[in-house]
Amino acid sequence: MPEEHPPTPAEPRPPHNDPLGDNDHAATAGSSPNERPSPPPAAPPPNGTPPAAPRTCPNETCRCENAPDATFCVRCGQPLTDFELPIEGFQGTPEEIERQWFEQVYTGRGDRMLQLTVRSVVMGSVLGAILSLTNLYIGLKTGWGFGVAITACILSYAIWTTFYRIGLARSNMTILENNCMQSCASSAGYSTGGTLVSAIAAYILVNHASIPIWTLMAWVFFLAILGVTMAIPMKRQMINIEQLRFPSGTAAAETLRALHSHGGKGMQSAAALGIAAVIAALVEFWNSGLHLVSKTLARFELGSLLGRLNDLAVSPAWQGRTVEFAWDSIFVAAGAITGMRVCLSMLVGAVLCWMVYVPILQHNGVNTGNGYREVVHWTLWGGAACMVTSGLLSFAFQWRSALRAFADLGQLFKKRSQDDPLAAIETPASWFIAGQLVGTVGLAYLAKSTFGMPYWLTVLAVVMSFALALVACRVCGETDMTPVGAMGKITQLAFGAIRPGQMNVNLMSACVTAGAADSSSDLLTDLKSGYLLGAHPRKQFLAQFSGIFIGTLVSVVAFQALVPDASVLGSDTFPAPSAQVWAAVAHVLAKGLASLGPVKTWSIIIGGLVGILIPLAGKLFPRWQGYMPSAAGLGLAWTFHWYLSVLFFIGAVIGLIVEKGWPRLAKDYTFPVASGVIAGGSLMGVIDIFWEYGGEMWHHLVKQFG
Repeated sequence: MPEEHPPTPAEPRPPHNDPLGDNDHAATAGSSPNERPSPPPAAPPPNGTPPAAPRTCPNETCRCENAPDATFCVRCGQPLTDFELPIEGFQGTPEEIERQWFEQVYTGRGDRMLQLTVRSVVMGSVLGAILSLTNLYIGLKTGWGFGVAITACILSYAIWTTFYRIGLARSNMTILENNCMQSCASSAGYSTGGTLVSAIAAYILVNHASIPIWTLMAWVFFLAILGVTMAIPMKRQMINIEQLRFPSGTAAAETLRALHSHGGKGMQSAAALGIAAVIAALVEFWNSGLHLVSKTLARFELGSLLGRLNDLAVSPAWQGRTVEFAWDSIFVAAGAITGMRVCLSMLVGAVLCWMVYVPILQHNGVNTGNGYREVVHWTLWGGAACMVTSGLLSFAFQWRSALRAFADLGQLFKKRSQDDPLAAIETPASWFIAGQLVGTVGLAYLAKSTFGMPYWLTVLAVVMSFALALVACRVCGETDMTPVGAMGKITQLAFGAIRPGQMNVNLMSACVTAGAADSSSDLLTDLKSGYLLGAHPRKQFLAQFSGIFIGTLVSVVAFQALVPDASVLGSDTFPAPSAQVWAAVAHVLAKGLASLGPVKTWSIIIGGLVGILIPLAGKLFPRWQGYMPSAAGLGLAWTFHWYLSVLFFIGAVIGLIVEKGWPRLAKDYTFPVASGVIAGGSLMGVIDIFWEYGGEMWHHLVKQFG
């Protein structure tokens, strides 16, 4: 529903001569509340009507008086009412819809409240940098990435509230400052590192050589600029006019509303996240870090204890098939978030792959290798085919979204009326043009000089990226699923036909498409949060853009340190299943199925058919769709260890038990606790690796930078 207490026309609106819509962009960290804009005078009441009482801010350090119909304190940003988000949207013509949002949601919030401040950008950059390490670590482990926006919101609220209480900050962050912080953290922690664990890692696997660090840093940076600015013309059509849901963005807005309306509950969620992170970090250190303190402690490590249990209970042959006892709390937490359907599919896939298919190959002498690295070269083909065909078919089922995306293409660049109230606050089209030019020129130069791609191929990849990002963003807005993998595979197939036999061209052109789609959908998801909260969209874009710099630096340096060469990928430490799939597709398109031999060829055919039948069955029998297995989960289990699928399933079981037995507890704490476990365990895993191999990594990085 729209805002319950819309501001009166007497309240000021952003002056048209101010390019940012107000003057709060000059505020800095630690600004005094008294330095913020003063509340406007209330409109004079009609004759004979007593004036409405002003609303006093409940913040004890502020206590300023606000207009009777104000919903937020204009000085400290504290909510004055338990406001509702306009989730159901507005009705009318496009102009009427935008004006309703401007008058009922933006006015009184985005035109008055602190938003894009130094402290919000610094906090977002720091949290994004830290969370980028967790996503990089878990991406190399599982091929998946988890959004960081809600985690960053909870952490930022808790950290700044603590700073305020102990006197390190003069005021709390406003809800819109936290919204800007969320955008910056999401850009730094999620959208800049997605292609590193997929296309870039696949390039290293194919070429057995790393990309120079300066080249990789420039590639990721220009790709992020391309993707972020690519979303500019999509925002007004998809978010303002059509009001697509973007469920993750809506969830982030609801989280911020709850944190700022019910601070006590927010601190409880933050405490749960922090405690879970500490416990997970300690367990991870016990699992594989004790030997770093003393060699004599190595035998007390959890991994060592489980290894001795495996030696007693599991034969060497089964251990070589990864069917053994192991523990990693990260995957248990990931299973709790992922859900039972996908995790049960992973367990079924793991049993079929590692306990049925692999023993048959070994028994018939087809595969004589032992251990994950030797065996996965046989198993990944069926799993990759299952994931690729199911992803492409599921995307094809979204054809209506694709048609709507291209039907609305003309609306993206539609000239607005002269009295457009949003012209002063929306991101201008000139920024889109500048970003596309800078991103395209930078990528074209790097692609030509490093990967041997002709300039026209890069331009073609960018054009395709815009078309496919348009579709991917719409699918994300309607379903909350960004089909990045499908977008990459479409580009791989297209460039496989245009430039057959060239794996590097195939991989890096698809990298452009996947990276642009990921960054665009991430920006629109964050802009949806700001739209619901009444944020200044141009300032939120600048916050998202600012996260590119720290995200590129931290994610690329960490990636180069963790993956110095191809030998790390496909190992027990970093299975890199996403990279394995990308490399497999490039190999097939370059050399053909005949180069693989009959066993791998039939694996691809059968896996591809399974990937088609599962989503097709769900489409034909919609009542049973919730009981259908997940083709993605089924295929993924064929690309990493058996015991990882078991840990995912354990997490899903725990999550389901808590949800059924204590639904309120599950709603309030499942995501914070699971996010804390992932963050704490991943960070400790990175620390363990840096601790053990820090010297070698440092020399490698110095050599790269030199």
